[in-house]
Amino acid sequence: MVVDCWREDPCTVLHVVGDLDVAGAPRLRAELEQALAAPGPPNLVVDLTEVPFCDSVGLGVLVAAYNMIQNMNGRMILVVAPGMIRHLLTITHLDRHFETSDSLNAARAALGSAA
Repeated sequence: MVVDCWREDPCTVLHVVGDLDVAGAPRLRAELEQALAAPGPPNLVVDLTEVPFCDSVGLGVLVAAYNMIQNMNGRMILVVAPGMIRHLLTITHLDRHFETSDSLNAARAALGSAA
């Protein structure tokens, strides 16, 4: 798994490539923790459009980040394409909690309009 992270006002973008599973989840967790260490309420965009698979460990990382961000009065938008990740969020009813977007540009715009 590869995670690229960059700051792009008003948010931090994490672009994830590869399986979000027991092997890849620690990499994403580390990047999320680093992004959440910045001062102020976090605004994160997590681009999962190039993640073909996510297991329960990967889903746990996303849920933990969501809970931390909620406690910090921030926002996290998941960019998801049609496929496994969107289906996983639907069948677990997490689509009712996670804010999602179809594109990186739309997610950035959503966070920009909230600022």
